[in-house]
Amino acid sequence: MTHKKLPEGLHRDTLAVRAGIAPSQYGENSEALYLTSSFLQPDAETARKRFANEEDGYTYSRVGNPTVTCMEQRLAALEGTESAMATASGMAAVLLLGMGLLCAGDHVICSQSVFGSTLRLFATEFSKFGVQTTFVSQTDVSQWRAAVQPNTKLLFAETPTNPLTDICDIAALADVAHQSGALLAVDNCFCSPALQRPTEWGADFVIHSGTKYLDGQGRVVAGAICCTEKYVNDVFWPINRTAGMVLSPFNAWVVTKGMETLAIRMRAQCDSALALAQWLQTQPQVAHVYYPGLPSHPQHALAMRQQSGLGGAVVSFDVRATDEVTGRARAFHVIDSTQVCSVTTNLGDTKTTIAHPATTSHGRLTPAQRQAAGIGQGLIRIAVGLEHLEDLKADLLRGLSTLA
Repeated sequence: MTHKKLPEGLHRDTLAVRAGIAPSQYGENSEALYLTSSFLQPDAETARKRFANEEDGYTYSRVGNPTVTCMEQRLAALEGTESAMATASGMAAVLLLGMGLLCAGDHVICSQSVFGSTLRLFATEFSKFGVQTTFVSQTDVSQWRAAVQPNTKLLFAETPTNPLTDICDIAALADVAHQSGALLAVDNCFCSPALQRPTEWGADFVIHSGTKYLDGQGRVVAGAICCTEKYVNDVFWPINRTAGMVLSPFNAWVVTKGMETLAIRMRAQCDSALALAQWLQTQPQVAHVYYPGLPSHPQHALAMRQQSGLGGAVVSFDVRATDEVTGRARAFHVIDSTQVCSVTTNLGDTKTTIAHPATTSHGRLTPAQRQAAGIGQGLIRIAVGLEHLEDLKADLLRGLSTLA
């Protein structure tokens, strides 16, 4: 069955609903879900050609699946890249990136403020195979430039960072990378393409945890790399079909449907996050608020320029405390006093989540690594959902107003 070809120049909101749809012979209007491990071949010669990659066609869902293809095409359209490679999780995407680009003896420069598992992957796991990583300040471009070595192959950053929402200058880091013959990868999980498209600022690769805002309702785990078609076909796809870090068709279908409401969700969540951050600044038991949408944020102007004028939906804050032990106890009290917020480390959900990064998402880091990343025991992270703002304020006030 033939289907309409989308015209050029469509807005991202339209692409989020329409990109990647290829109806079957039944003409379904909603994206089809192909739950099958393998695909029938018309004859032995066609099977040979498809398994040899001499002819297009699906053979086995570890190699390719129409539902996964739909999700990849839609995400690539939203990010403005030629192609995308879906993976089983966001961390699988980072692993695939490293396996595809790095060899023993290569050097990586990475922000010291990235997600805890990302930091551990570069610092511990990749080092087993002879890949060296230098960790630098997220925001000090001079440190990135000074860290460049003759064997530097990759620069890696996430912006905003988890959980302190530090912003890196993507264009400046792209210049550092490209002037030294290296490549730049940016984790766009916190913003999603609804707010930020890193390749427009010079990034070569965009990493996603589709678990977060792309799904948007906390239902499945997913990941992806967005980049040129050549990198997907020649570098990442051969590894993924062998190693099996593939996304399941069901999870791909859920993320595809989630992207249809991505923009409208993000706008609403960003509005509530800004209002909540402004309110937290007025609370006497709050020592500091971390949110790019606030003028007090050190990279506020940069964030507004890179992130379509919006600050994102994650707000972090420090409770007032005299030391780390007291800070943890007071942070735990605020978290445990909530009755609306979900105590979980996930983010990007329609439900607001609250977490203590030092003992959860960044709990496996050493104290020195947490200190370098600026993550103290009194820090609380809020990923704002779609509840009414006044209910979220009242929920946090239960703990803040009763701190001893």
